[in-house]
Amino acid sequence: MESKFFRFIKLVGVGFKARKECEGRELFLKPGYNHDVQFTAPPHVRVFCFKPNIVCCTGLDKDRVHHFAGAVWSYKPPEVYKGKGVLYIDEVMKLSRRSDGWNRLDRFLGSSGVLVLIC
Repeated sequence: MESKFFRFIKLVGVGFKARKECEGRELFLKPGYNHDVQFTAPPHVRVFCFKPNIVCCTGLDKDRVHHFAGAVWSYKPPEVYKGKGVLYIDEVMKLSRRSDGWNRLDRFLGSSGVLVLIC
């Protein structure tokens, strides 16, 4: 099968892994839960795992490839505070600050922006 359309997915987080089985027909994700999550690829879509955290969805039909990649992405979308989750390779994400009014380093930084250790 000659593939024309590709969609790369990256798993970001501690313990996030992916593996393929059945000649690229099934994708198993381990997104930090105690069980694996199984995705079955539609016809004319294949799945390849280059590394345990990088997945490539390929196929002849653009809609099917992007729909399958979107289904995988929607299972664990990226978190806005730490950036963990399932991301597209070309996805640009801006991390948010904490909403409680202070950053973790604010209490250690002095007025001049120098790190101050309080013992």
